[in-house]
Amino acid sequence: MNQVKVGTARVTTGAHYGWKDWLAQRITGAIVLVFVVAVLARFLTSDNSYEVWHSFMSCVPMKLLTFFTILAACYHAWIGVRDIWMDYVKNAGVRLALHIFTILWLLGCAAYGVSALWRI
Repeated sequence: MNQVKVGTARVTTGAHYGWKDWLAQRITGAIVLVFVVAVLARFLTSDNSYEVWHSFMSCVPMKLLTFFTILAACYHAWIGVRDIWMDYVKNAGVRLALHIFTILWLLGCAAYGVSALWRI
């Protein structure tokens, strides 16, 4: 029996990020948008004194939203910057160094943001 091969199978290589990163970008962007809308709504509808903002930012739901926004923003930035390094930096050693620097920078930013948040 003769088997007929129709077309060729597409062989993919690389990291296979694709749609998962696309979806992660949309989800993290939505989290940041929720935070911005919440803060903007509070800014436009209340007295903007220190005491009001302190009580608003120190309540547990807002602290949790801010915490997840910090994590989401860092992950969002990681996906974007990683894609830039992968697309435009051809030397593997330089790209690895940039990836490591980016990860350390984003971890530092997240740690600083979270430490500032929980001091409120």
